[in-house]
Amino acid sequence: MASENISEFYAAVCAEHHIKINPHILQVLEKTTVAENVALKLTGNNQLRRVQRLDDKDVLALSKCLINNECVTGLDVRYNNITDEGVGHLAHLLQEASSALLSLDLMFNDIQTDGAEVLAKSLQRNSTLLSLRLSGNKIKNRGAMHLASMLQVNNTLKEMELADCDLATQSVIAFAIVLKSNKTLRSVNISRPLLFSHQEEWAVHFSEMLAVNSSLVELHLGKMGMTDTGMERLTEGLRLNRSLRYLDLRCNRVTRDGVRQLAKVLKQNPTLEIIDLSSNRIEDDGAAYLSEAVAWPGCALRELSVTSNNIKTQGLLALAQAMTESTTLNHIYIWGNHLEEPVCQAFRELISSGRLPPEQTDVSAYEVDGQVFLAEVFHSLRRHYYRTNSSGTDTPTTSNTAADPLPIHAASPDSTFPPHVESQLLVPLQSC
Repeated sequence: MASENISEFYAAVCAEHHIKINPHILQVLEKTTVAENVALKLTGNNQLRRVQRLDDKDVLALSKCLINNECVTGLDVRYNNITDEGVGHLAHLLQEASSALLSLDLMFNDIQTDGAEVLAKSLQRNSTLLSLRLSGNKIKNRGAMHLASMLQVNNTLKEMELADCDLATQSVIAFAIVLKSNKTLRSVNISRPLLFSHQEEWAVHFSEMLAVNSSLVELHLGKMGMTDTGMERLTEGLRLNRSLRYLDLRCNRVTRDGVRQLAKVLKQNPTLEIIDLSSNRIEDDGAAYLSEAVAWPGCALRELSVTSNNIKTQGLLALAQAMTESTTLNHIYIWGNHLEEPVCQAFRELISSGRLPPEQTDVSAYEVDGQVFLAEVFHSLRRHYYRTNSSGTDTPTTSNTAADPLPIHAASPDSTFPPHVESQLLVPLQSC
């Protein structure tokens, strides 16, 4: 099928159903070279030019174009105006025996509970979709419960993202229970639910799940309100787990006591490779516990983020020393802590010696009037370990880096900036 035939078919469908042609869809279809495993990217947040965001009628036309189309295996419609009605059209597509979709990205639309229910019911009968991303849609507790029930039947889905979906304690626990028996899912993200209980019951259930699950490799538990108590419960299961590679615990309330429990696990667990502890409260003592674990023989940790943890000189120097002793840790991210001159010198040495590649940390050393400073660069811990691409292949991801990293902040021992740097500072855009 030629690319012009897809665009012509789309125009014909729009005419038949009295739908106004969306120029964004038409342009993408015209530029798409039809071959095996094509992914259509129709995101509504194009930073290079203004596009007309997709609505439910656009999704109807697009869905009809994809019926009996074996070439398009990926659909990315993030940041559009798709509601429950539009999801109904996609659900109908997923129920078609001819559906070739392997990945569906619906993040940050206007999908709510009913849309999640319809989608869940369609996936009970679908045996092709591998990746579903719904983060940023307010499906709430009931919608999430439908998706959790679906996972008891579906044995195809490998990746699910439900961050910032207003999940409640009931649905969070439901996912933990389902994952005890589901042997297919590789990556799960339930970050930023709405949890009002201080008992952290969810942590107990996830601990029990990790103790028996042997398929999950990536787990995102950011912004859960987790305290040291929750961390202690979680580590009980982590001690027995031998499949998890990436654990995301950013933006929680973990202190040195919780990290102490995690450090004990790192000494025993031979599989954990990436841990994100950014925006917690581990301070110097917590950094010391991590340093001891990193240097421990047999520790498999390769990437670590401790940004914005109120770590001072002692803790950061301990981490720098641990890197010299570790044979595995080769990514570390420290910005947002107290970067005094001894720390700046230590990390300059790590970078200049080749022990810490410049693209595998978020700081870069420079010198002014004989004094060493660190500037932040656009490098960060990768956000995903496991991804399913449009061909259905399991793809381990690499670190998130900018093509041409530039300093955006500079740190000095007295919290002041040299005049030639101060004028170039930018306000940080990312926060918890």
